[in-house]
Amino acid sequence: MKCSEINIRDPYVIYLDGIYYMYGTRAANFGNHTGGFDVYTSTDLETWSDPIPCFDSAAYGMNIGVNWAPEVHIYRGAYYMFATFSRECGLHGTFVLKADSPLGPFAPHGDRELTPVEWECLDGTLYVSPEGKPYLVFCHEHMQILNGTICYVELSDDLKRPVGEPVLLFHASDCSWVSKYPMNGEDHYVTDGPFMYRSETGALFMIWSSFIDGAYVELSVKFADGKLGTDFTHLPPLYTKDGGHGMIFSTADDKRFLTFHSPNASGHEHPFFVEIEDKGDQLTVK
Repeated sequence: MKCSEINIRDPYVIYLDGIYYMYGTRAANFGNHTGGFDVYTSTDLETWSDPIPCFDSAAYGMNIGVNWAPEVHIYRGAYYMFATFSRECGLHGTFVLKADSPLGPFAPHGDRELTPVEWECLDGTLYVSPEGKPYLVFCHEHMQILNGTICYVELSDDLKRPVGEPVLLFHASDCSWVSKYPMNGEDHYVTDGPFMYRSETGALFMIWSSFIDGAYVELSVKFADGKLGTDFTHLPPLYTKDGGHGMIFSTADDKRFLTFHSPNASGHEHPFFVEIEDKGDQLTVK
């Protein structure tokens, strides 16, 4: 399969032993009641396998509503998938799944969501500090609070539960480039898809998505002193051509690529790859 034949949102890629593994949201019905997630494999980022089911959400009673944004992290020798699911209460939350192989099958890890139970949350991503401490970085969704936020919370070492209270990083409207997104007669400000990236010189960045004049975009922040915390700078937009919910990965020849879905239109989304330049203290699209 070519990328133009793959209809997914929120692509996420890891590279292991000569093989690229790509996960994503099954885009049918905007990721609602889609029964779980697939993984695609490739050796060149151009030709991909047919979808390989790697998590069956119905088997675990998790096909209640949304099945969104799976991303797989290698942590302490196992594969952990962080993904967003609807809960019985109607709100969304980020859950963690575990497998012994990047192909799955994944199964729930822990007995609860990692995000606050009373919040509408999505797009949780794992960040592990240089000291080895794990954190979940996630969005408190605009659908509940109008002006979406990005927050983080420390996790237990086994990734099964949050430790302490979430820390607010920023509201979407705090970024001067972000435009309002009108919905149902109200002005919303969107936060989507955070992903943490450490540069070759140790600088710490976070990319995330929102809207600028109706276009889905990739934005970024740079943290002071290379540490996750509330001291950071909003940087100029990284990509503004109707593509978003991205992540950064390294290739076999040590290049860096940003992948995201585009266009942001249900039924037409495909994974895109653009090379980025890691200048140490700055990220730019080539």
